[in-house]
Amino acid sequence: MDFVGLSLPLIFLLWQWTFTTGAESYWTYNGPVGQSKWPEYFPVCGGAAQSPVDIAPVQTQYDPSLGPLTPLGYSQHGKVPFSLHNNGHTVHVSLPDWMGVGGLPWHFTAVQMHLHWGNGSPGAGGSEHTINEQRAAAELHVVHYNSELYPNMSMAKTQRNGLAVLGVLIETGEEDNPAFWNILNYLGRIRHAGQSVSIPAFDVQSLLPPDLGRYYRYNGSLTTPPCFQSVLWTVFTETIKISRTQLTKLETVLYTSKEEDSNRLLMQDNYRMTQPLNDRTVLSSFPLESLKVYSAGEISAIVIGALCGCIGLAVIICFIVKTIRSTSSWDVLPSIRPATILRMPGKEPKQDVALNTTSEPGKKEDPLPTSV
Repeated sequence: MDFVGLSLPLIFLLWQWTFTTGAESYWTYNGPVGQSKWPEYFPVCGGAAQSPVDIAPVQTQYDPSLGPLTPLGYSQHGKVPFSLHNNGHTVHVSLPDWMGVGGLPWHFTAVQMHLHWGNGSPGAGGSEHTINEQRAAAELHVVHYNSELYPNMSMAKTQRNGLAVLGVLIETGEEDNPAFWNILNYLGRIRHAGQSVSIPAFDVQSLLPPDLGRYYRYNGSLTTPPCFQSVLWTVFTETIKISRTQLTKLETVLYTSKEEDSNRLLMQDNYRMTQPLNDRTVLSSFPLESLKVYSAGEISAIVIGALCGCIGLAVIICFIVKTIRSTSSWDVLPSIRPATILRMPGKEPKQDVALNTTSEPGKKEDPLPTSV
């Protein structure tokens, strides 16, 4: 009985580990195993520090200690080719370990980069992070692990501050972005899940915005299962642009299914919905210069001043209206007011002969006397 009692928990744990490990290759963004179900299979996905998040700039906190980030070795790609891979969820580019990023609390070594996008519908975006609830067309993530504290990616991804991810929001523009053709030109060779191809190495920094000093920083998680809460996120404020043709290629070439599968499904809408910020603070590397923050006293003074101004304007309008109404039509047109006729006591007014123009019928008018 003791042996059986000890064996059952071990068997259950083994089954749970096997099920979870298998589920990692079957999770999707939508459907029966879509992101709404992730916390059931990957409990960490229901944690309090999940990513992505919506960033409201007016609610961020300026941190003057956040300096510009420095790509290390991004441009020194050498002659070793990169590996481009379709993992069934995104297009994945493996990066050499001599690349890294400076300007963070620790040294972080580059591991890989990948993209998230939408479905091509008008007005529909595909970025994971949003700014003021506005979603960009797509988003690039460059993933690094903390090589100063941990020996490899596998260990670092389970530890706090074990990973650092650079998030770049992508918008559509009029012209092609030459740097992105280094990836997009080879998508046709990895159309199906599980396919990989070697591509010529290129300058990874050319995919980043020129201004690496303005960004938002917060502690979050991987945006895909198992959603480990180990990521130090940096989301740049400056976006990069690709053409509509390039975005369409990204949205319509890849499949989430394998080549032998009869039911092929386009790889679209491969982004996670924003998660609650909870008690986390999003830091900014720059002050909000254009935003004036008023104190309670200043706000009260503004309100009182506005009320006084309104009351004063109302008094002036009332005075003008009252003045107009009190002015009679005779005062406005005095020239047409009839003159007052004064009557002398006991004497009738003399008839004005010039005004008597009527005569009786048949009666001859007397001629007027002529002067001599």
